[in-house]
Amino acid sequence: MPQLNPNPWFFIMLLSWLTFSLMIQPKLLSFTHTNSPTNKTPTTTKTSPWSWPWT
Repeated sequence: MPQLNPNPWFFIMLLSWLTFSLMIQPKLLSFTHTNSPTNKTPTTTKTSPWSWPWT
């Protein structure tokens, strides 16, 4: 079965990963975020029990 022959597909996969790792990834990581993340203080919500009309 020729689709199980890893010879051409392994090279294509390796070449694509190297392209991504060496060329595309540094370009994507160089972008700066427009909204830098900030720490928010957690807010607690007040929960009240539900009053069921049939009890």
